[in-house]
Amino acid sequence: MTGYPLERLYEEVAFLAYYLHWDYKTILGLEHAERERWCKEVSEINKKLNGDENKKGFFEV
Repeated sequence: MTGYPLERLYEEVAFLAYYLHWDYKTILGLEHAERERWCKEVSEINKKLNGDENKKGFFEV
């Protein structure tokens, strides 16, 4: 049995805490899919603001 990769979880928490200023408890309280969605949405905003709309975002595979 494998769980969600711990390194990925740390990346998502750090990303949302940095950009949205949400606290650790709030971020960890999100369901995985919702946390991942927020990461992708913030990443998309950053790409647009930086003019990198054709580049892959940090959370895109």
